[in-house]
Amino acid sequence: MFADLLLAILHHLLAFILLGLLAAEAALLRPGLSGDKLALLARLDGLYGAAAMALVIVGVGRLVWGLKGWEFYLASWSFWAKMAAFAAVGIASVPPTLKILAWRRTARANPAFVAADGEIARLRRLVLAELALFAFIPVFAAMMARGIGS
Repeated sequence: MFADLLLAILHHLLAFILLGLLAAEAALLRPGLSGDKLALLARLDGLYGAAAMALVIVGVGRLVWGLKGWEFYLASWSFWAKMAAFAAVGIASVPPTLKILAWRRTARANPAFVAADGEIARLRRLVLAELALFAFIPVFAAMMARGIGS
């Protein structure tokens, strides 16, 4: 029972950390992005990726060692809807990550680099779309926890 509790706590904390990092990225994606703010954005994006991987690992741990057992989850359409929403957020995060990495490389070579406002706006829209998709995850999680979809 303690393992299940610990995994549940970690799972929820990681989900909130992921959401906070994504919101911070959205806040930083403003015109004139350069220098220290661009470096911070790159660090946050790296932490976002690490938190997402940790969330998956802990989630698998909950499937394997959780009190409800993996059968409870795998037979539930709400579980699969939650997984699809998480995957959609992950897929939507690829273009921003690739662009942020490219900006960081350019900024290291040219310290005067300033990201183009149009590219910043495009990335901000993608990150906001990620946030919108993220909102579905707790909805499906609440349904799943109550056995809806089993």
